[in-house]
Amino acid sequence: MHRRRWAILGVLMLSLLIVVLDNSILNVAIKTIATPAPTGLGATQSEIEWAINSYTLVFAGLLFTAGLIGDRLGRKKVLLGGLVVFGIGSALAAESGSPGQLITYRAVMALGAAFVMPATLAVLMNVFERSEQPKAIGIWAGGVGLAIAIGPITGGALLDHFWWGSVFLINVPIVLIALALMVWLVPDSRDPKPGRLDPVGVVLSVLGLVLLVYGIIKGGELADFTDAKVLATIIAGVVVLIGFVVYEKRSDHPSLDVTYFRNKVFSAAMAAIALVFFALMGVTFFGVFYTQSVRGYSPLESGLLMLPLAAAQMIFAPRARLLVDRFGNRATTTAGMLLIAATLAAFAGFEADTPIWLLEVVFFLMGTGMAHIMTPTSVVIMQALPREKAGSASALSNTFRQVGGALGIAVLGSVLATSYRNGIEGKLGALPPGLRDTAGESIEATLGIAEKLGPRGQALVTPAYDAFLHAMHVTALWGTGVALIGAVVVAVFLPGRPPAAEAGEREPELISTGD
Repeated sequence: MHRRRWAILGVLMLSLLIVVLDNSILNVAIKTIATPAPTGLGATQSEIEWAINSYTLVFAGLLFTAGLIGDRLGRKKVLLGGLVVFGIGSALAAESGSPGQLITYRAVMALGAAFVMPATLAVLMNVFERSEQPKAIGIWAGGVGLAIAIGPITGGALLDHFWWGSVFLINVPIVLIALALMVWLVPDSRDPKPGRLDPVGVVLSVLGLVLLVYGIIKGGELADFTDAKVLATIIAGVVVLIGFVVYEKRSDHPSLDVTYFRNKVFSAAMAAIALVFFALMGVTFFGVFYTQSVRGYSPLESGLLMLPLAAAQMIFAPRARLLVDRFGNRATTTAGMLLIAATLAAFAGFEADTPIWLLEVVFFLMGTGMAHIMTPTSVVIMQALPREKAGSASALSNTFRQVGGALGIAVLGSVLATSYRNGIEGKLGALPPGLRDTAGESIEATLGIAEKLGPRGQALVTPAYDAFLHAMHVTALWGTGVALIGAVVVAVFLPGRPPAAEAGEREPELISTGD
């Protein structure tokens, strides 16, 4: 047990904070980046989805390898290197001159973040004894909640006073502080028997995911999933991912150890994480356009509206363990999933004049549901594997979280784009053909063209709001369906309440065998 373990946890959370903060900051800036230059970059909806997903996919694709490199070279070295790359990527992203540059520099940031995330949990598992790990993981999960809270507010405040690039530049001073504290406090550790690297597996997994997500986003952009190119790309992505799983099964040094998934409890916990982030990332994506484009809130006000979601996570993530001790993993996580499903269903009833306090209640309940999913599943995953495989377990849970989120943005973003285009197309007849196609891309595109047309464009504003609200309702119901599937998975496979005599003492065994 390390005597400075709580101070070390603080430094790890600071590193984690900027990696998570970056995505939640970007959520508030989406509308600004979609605004034409000089205010933003004039990014289309599909370019915005790529600005989010280029980060997510590189991050997810490299987590396994980053975890292994950390196990092999030493987690401290990898943490420091990851933070430096993340800081450089942030500075470059802030100065992007086009959506294409922003997408590229976000991928550089992800390269750094991929080395930071698994190392934070691996160091945590190394400096805390098993008895203190659940508490430390609870605080660590609460840190994710804190980042989700601070991100939109910080982003909104920056956008109110500075240009859009400031949401990336803010990372640089935080990186410098984290580096200094880490050199001073964090001990180095490594796996005595590290795995061998798996470059073929990494290439196959990233290529498969990029093809799959590209096909889904392209289908939404065209509002046509039967298009030959769209279908070919999606099928190619699925085939490459199947090839990845087959290759990993046969490899003697896989980056994804398929044998972990023979443990039903482990698999169910992974599925829960992927499904909850699928639903939530999709909702956050359309939620920003709802609060800013339809309701007319500024980026800062929009960020403040997200506070209840984060507050609930900060309140309940460290305490979720108490419910698990009392009711078991199954009941706690299933209840969390059902709560998420209910909050997503609520979005399907929101209109342009829905009282804003209702949105706040829904966000608070959503954060409550998340806290009661993330903490129990993180503990199940981390304790299902031996301590020396901490990097691998951390990488797996984060990979599933990121892939779930990327697919959520791609699928639900495409549902939103398709529904919106179908709803607005009939109202764009008066526009020239070239403009008509652009105006159908997103609510921001329609409102931007309406503004340029002056009084003539006013007739487009109300149809744009109506088409967006309908598209949001459809998308929210898709998200609800996904969350309900997650509830069924965890209700069937996660362990229930441990027998009284075994509670606490026999927990590692309980987690690996079920009840």
